[in-house]
Amino acid sequence: MKKGQILEGIVDHVDFPNKGIVFAEDKTPVVVKNTIPGQRVRVLVNKKRKGKCEGRLLERLEPSPLQLGQSACRYDGICGGCNYQSLPYEKQLALKEAQVKKLLDEAILPENRIYEYWGIKESPRKNEYRNKMEFSFGDEYKDGPLALGMHRRNSFYDVVSVPECQIVDEDFRTILRVTLAYFQDKKMPFYHKQRHTGYLRHLLVRKAVKTGDILVDLVTTTQWCGTGQEGEDNQYAVGDERQILQGWCDILSAQRYDGSLTGVLHTRNDSVADAVCDQGTDILQGQAYFFEELLGLRFKITPFSFFQTNSLGAEVLYDTVRQFIGDDLTDQNVVYDLYSGTGTIAQMLASVAKKVVGVEIVAEAVEAAKENAVLNGLHNCEFICGDVLKAIDALSDRPDYIVLDPPRDGIHPKALGKIIQFQVPRMIYISCKPSSLARDLEALQAGGYVVEKMCMVDMFPGTVHVEVACCLQRKDS
Repeated sequence: MKKGQILEGIVDHVDFPNKGIVFAEDKTPVVVKNTIPGQRVRVLVNKKRKGKCEGRLLERLEPSPLQLGQSACRYDGICGGCNYQSLPYEKQLALKEAQVKKLLDEAILPENRIYEYWGIKESPRKNEYRNKMEFSFGDEYKDGPLALGMHRRNSFYDVVSVPECQIVDEDFRTILRVTLAYFQDKKMPFYHKQRHTGYLRHLLVRKAVKTGDILVDLVTTTQWCGTGQEGEDNQYAVGDERQILQGWCDILSAQRYDGSLTGVLHTRNDSVADAVCDQGTDILQGQAYFFEELLGLRFKITPFSFFQTNSLGAEVLYDTVRQFIGDDLTDQNVVYDLYSGTGTIAQMLASVAKKVVGVEIVAEAVEAAKENAVLNGLHNCEFICGDVLKAIDALSDRPDYIVLDPPRDGIHPKALGKIIQFQVPRMIYISCKPSSLARDLEALQAGGYVVEKMCMVDMFPGTVHVEVACCLQRKDS
């Protein structure tokens, strides 16, 4: 097998999260992303080192026997957002479960592989389940018309407009279509990642499933008099920005929604990173927050604070966590909720604990968590703003239970070492990236913990992603 060689073959299997394996004639495994077991594909080998090869998918020659005759999404294979839209839902679940179970069992020491396995729980909604989307402005091809949607698969620059996206509901789609048409008409320039010039960057839309509240945020640079898409000066003067934004706001307000438009915002972001960064937000209409309800609790959510993107799936996940804990937690126990976000897990446990201490690095989320605790009449929650690595050194209460819900990259090794030193009898680790959990399990096992219970919850239908909850027990407890 040589670099630059083109091969045709059938995808033997897919390793988590998105690593299809095609065997060459000499039995060399070639990793190819964005594939499904059983597909016949044409692949260009573009990397080879230490006997391992990686390939770029050139063409899908034959569908997998697992696939439907017609994908549920017209953007399947074009948009980079979803990989499994062409699979029946039960096949999606089976694939994810097999991949993640294999990954985690390989991370668990052989002598520790005796645990309660609860399988995979499905999402209550298979489509239109997301409560948050970050759409990008750009063009579908170089110097093409303004587009607003998702990045094209395997492309950093091209954007695919997705007015019929299947993982959001019609209110999202209405906002997407209206916003794109308005700024196309105004001939507004988008932000070019290479030239670092332009105005329009992202459209952030959040909608609560239970309350129907909708929050919309347009993210732009401060380059109102910047350079247009074809090198021409932007036709608008500085003083017109407010007028143009208000016109967009008025168009949004004139639409009919199943939910209720509670806030329209404008955020400025001049960071060169291709991510939504809040460098100042103005309220164009309404308020800069909305409310959602989970398991009988009410939560105030701000534009950039973390909240599970599948509200109904989150109820399944958090109910699973409560079942894991069972009667172990009493009103004599102190709980640490590390990486606590807006305090959803902390408040869920507060009713049965003596005290819950949440630690979160995003100040906006911490303030929301404090307000949420008051909103829900909970007086035994404390929320601290800070990096877990440093913040736990200053905590005075000794925990009896620890809940971990870290970001995708998992827990900093030094922070994990400090967490292990508390030697709590049990802890819960919730992971949106099982490969990060697999890595952290190595340190947790070395620190004396074993997996007692494990369950997957499909929070992301149509995609390769899945949430995992692990209950860990200390061996000497």
